[in-house]
Amino acid sequence: LQIWILPNVVGIPAGYEEKRFGESEKRGRLCLIASPDGAQGSVHIHQDTQVYAGLFDGAEQNQLRVAPGRLIYAHVARGRIVANGEALEAGDALKLTGEPKLRLGGGDAAEVIVFDLPADTDQP
Repeated sequence: LQIWILPNVVGIPAGYEEKRFGESEKRGRLCLIASPDGAQGSVHIHQDTQVYAGLFDGAEQNQLRVAPGRLIYAHVARGRIVANGEALEAGDALKLTGEPKLRLGGGDAAEVIVFDLPADTDQP
């Protein structure tokens, strides 16, 4: 997947960063892969956004706490998974507003990308 996130500042030079996150880092959990401060070894982005990736199969499950005023956009890159009670397949997405948690489980070879965004955003 190629993902574009517009920066929250103007006039900065274009940048590019690439990093590999292994299966063990994503297996059964959400691994932070991009953030405004490069936390937990994630790539740095100029936006109030955190991006997570996870791999789920069988009984593996995880949840992400959602801070007030945040929007969650979960995209299924491959496989199948249940997100907050909704069965999703490859290419499907779930948008959450006003929910305290994103709950993921019941995966079938699922790879999920999760965006934690300010609720007033027009992305994605």
